[in-house]
Amino acid sequence: MNQTTSTRERFTWVEAEKRWKLYSSEPRDLCDKYGLCGGNGDCVIGENPVCQCFKGFKPKSEEKWNLTDWSDGCTRNNPLDCKDKSKDGFIKSVGLKMPDIEYSRGNKSMNLKECRAKCLSNCFCMAYANSDIRGDGSGCILWFGDLMDIRKVPYDEQVLYLRMPASELGKSGPKVRAVIVVVASIGGVSGVLLLGYISYRTKSKAPRENPEETDDLELPLFDLATIVKATNNFSTDNKLGQGGFGPVYKGKLNDDQEIAVKRLSRSSGQGLNEFKNEVILIAKLQHRNLVRLIGCCIQGEEKLLIYEYMPNKSLDFFIFGETRKKLLDWSKRFQIICGIARGLLYLHQDSRLRIIHRDLKAGNVLLDDELNSKISDFGMAKTFRGNQTEGNTNRVVGTYGYMAPEYASDGLFSIKSDVFSFGILVLEIISGKKNRGFFHQDDSLNLTGHAWRLWNEGNALELIDECLVGSCAESEMLRCIQIGLLCIQHRPEDRPSMSSVVVMFGSQSSLAQPKQPGFFTENAPLKCDVVHSSSSNTQDSSSKNEVTVTLLEPR
Repeated sequence: MNQTTSTRERFTWVEAEKRWKLYSSEPRDLCDKYGLCGGNGDCVIGENPVCQCFKGFKPKSEEKWNLTDWSDGCTRNNPLDCKDKSKDGFIKSVGLKMPDIEYSRGNKSMNLKECRAKCLSNCFCMAYANSDIRGDGSGCILWFGDLMDIRKVPYDEQVLYLRMPASELGKSGPKVRAVIVVVASIGGVSGVLLLGYISYRTKSKAPRENPEETDDLELPLFDLATIVKATNNFSTDNKLGQGGFGPVYKGKLNDDQEIAVKRLSRSSGQGLNEFKNEVILIAKLQHRNLVRLIGCCIQGEEKLLIYEYMPNKSLDFFIFGETRKKLLDWSKRFQIICGIARGLLYLHQDSRLRIIHRDLKAGNVLLDDELNSKISDFGMAKTFRGNQTEGNTNRVVGTYGYMAPEYASDGLFSIKSDVFSFGILVLEIISGKKNRGFFHQDDSLNLTGHAWRLWNEGNALELIDECLVGSCAESEMLRCIQIGLLCIQHRPEDRPSMSSVVVMFGSQSSLAQPKQPGFFTENAPLKCDVVHSSSSNTQDSSSKNEVTVTLLEPR
């Protein structure tokens, strides 16, 4: 390619982006409202109703649909056959605005045949198309999960290949309309607009997490019938807990292997995102201090995650129970603390991706039959690549009482925000008290503030759980309190990395003196956005709340 051609191509892309921004910024009709027809719905001006379901789909809620509330979108008549992908096929749909690319991935080097094969190889892939319809139609773009924000347009010949089970191929119906519309082409402009659209949306709205991580998932897929049998049809007697993700059930497979099954709640607003995130992130993570994902089940509207079963439930079940906490002597608590530290170090440094958990808490640390600690629940996790060490978000998620101040107030997260949560956990394990809701008759501080006051007064050992008093390991406890305080220092740059923390636990070298921690309280309001706190615990109950975070600056 000569310089003139290259310059001309760059000009074309810039112009395309400008045109798309102009086009997308001016709502012109009802179909310009984002997500009007929900997932797998097609908005068609002139039709009655304006929202239609794709071929092979039906309204998820007939009652709402008939009342012109289409926000729930459409669901498949028949599920895909993820165990035998050769049974699935595709239908061609043209004359559409391409779906929202939030859950998409592009590959410029693939041809259309390779793109089709790649989509069929992944159970989450719902559609594919050429990413460049100029010339030979090279490039591939794949969509994962529900297809959002689609409408009929009179200017595009771009083809979307929509995945269908064999039972639906070749069918058609009066109301459930096959979206196959032949329209007049306006030449190369449609291709330029599509490329500009993809370029613009990719820059302004990056795909959530890492869709490419679904490649070569190597995760066993279970039949729904197998899981129904294992859980006795999701019997309430087998229910282990309820999280933001949905209910969790105990089960037993035919080989007597015990499992914990997370079942995506159909009413969960965040569950689908968490489900995808959790599968994508931890399918290949292997560490003794992480809960192991055994497989998943995707059949119809059922989406299930199958984990190894943890017979001793979660850490908070023990340390916050007046009777059960006595079962954890100091040696067991120290073992649990060190296991959590090793698991976090693996996520931050030794795994393929740098993973920020963002919801580390006592309820998300599970205990096996030997009381070894294992980190669970990666629905809120974020990944970093290369040299990236921090990020920010407008949607703060996590659990009040464990969030670092810079994350709660400004949406800034990093490995140091996980370190802060770990420090809170250390103090909770030592004291047997929750940071949130802590009360002491001598002051109005929370647990972190109380620990800081005792440290400065030289009375740090007063923090330890009453059932540990008299232990011969007081020097080790004191060192752990100091490490915990170092981890919850207000400024992220003052907190140690997890690699340093692991070394601190394993050595007797002197430690730095901690600086003031970041304090959280409900009494001093700070102006900030609402924080969505949810959990998808594998083994224990939790609640989904919306709370306003407040921050108290240390004096």
